[in-house]
Amino acid sequence: MSDLGPVSPGHAADAAWLRRWRLRQDGDAITTASSILIPVRTRDGRPAMLKIAHSEEEERGVGMLAALDGHGAARVLRHDRDAVLIERATGTRDLVDMVRDGDDDAATRIVCETAAALHGASARVFAAAAPLVDLHTWFRLLFEHADRLGPFHRRGAQIADELLAAPTDPVALHGDLHHGNVLDFGDRGWLAIDPKGLVGDAAFDYANLLCNPSHERALMPGRLERQFGVVAEASGLDRERLAGWLVAWCALSSIWFTLDDDPAHAESAAAIGELALTLS
Repeated sequence: MSDLGPVSPGHAADAAWLRRWRLRQDGDAITTASSILIPVRTRDGRPAMLKIAHSEEEERGVGMLAALDGHGAARVLRHDRDAVLIERATGTRDLVDMVRDGDDDAATRIVCETAAALHGASARVFAAAAPLVDLHTWFRLLFEHADRLGPFHRRGAQIADELLAAPTDPVALHGDLHHGNVLDFGDRGWLAIDPKGLVGDAAFDYANLLCNPSHERALMPGRLERQFGVVAEASGLDRERLAGWLVAWCALSSIWFTLDDDPAHAESAAAIGELALTLS
C-alpha cells in the first residue's frame, strides 16, 4: 500500500497534493460545500489538516490565516493556490461540550479571548494586504431583501446602516466566530479556524457567538441576556453597539436561511434578534 494511506474515491487532485507535500492521510476526508478537509501527518509525523478550497470565500479565509501566522488562529504550514496545510487541533477540550456541561460562561469568555487575539493581530493582516470584505458588502443581501420580509428585517437593516455610517477603527474580522470555530490546540491553547476574512467594527465579531452553539440554546429563557453580559464584560465593548450588531447579524442570518429555503432556522434567527432588541 502507498504511504499516502487511503484517499477517498474521486479526489485525484487531492491525492496529488498529498504526494506533492509528502503527506500521509491520517483519517477520513470530510467534504463540505466549499472545501475538502483531509487529516494528515507530515513527513516528520506532525498532525496537520490539508484543506482544498473550492470557493473564493474559503481562499480569502486562507489568506487571512496565512497573514495571522498563528496569532489567535491555526498556523498555516504550507499554502499554494487553493490548497493549504494547517496545523491540526489535537487537544481534548471542546467548547460545545463545555456549554452542555454547564460551563457556558467559561466557553463564552474563551471565544471572546480568541476574538481579542485575532483583532490584536490586525496589523499583520493589513500589512500582508490580505483580501478582506468590508461589512457593508457583507450585509448587502440584508439591504436588498429586508423590505420584502417584514418589520424585524427592516429594523435590522436600519440598525446595520446606522452602525456602518458611524464606524469605529477597523480591525481584521473572523466573520464566523463561534464555539465550533475555536478549537483546543493543546499547548498552543484555544485558536480560531475557518475565518471569512472581513474588515470592520470589532463588535461585529461577537454577534454570532451569542447565537451559538445552537439557536435552541440561545433562545433558552434568560440565556441570551446572561451571555450578552458576559461578552460585554469580557470584551469591554459598548453594550448598545454590541446589541445593535447582534440585531443586524440576526437579521442577516435570517435572510441567508430564507434564501437557502430553511424557514425554521430563519425564524429562530429572527427570534434571537427580537430578543436582542431589548438588550443594551
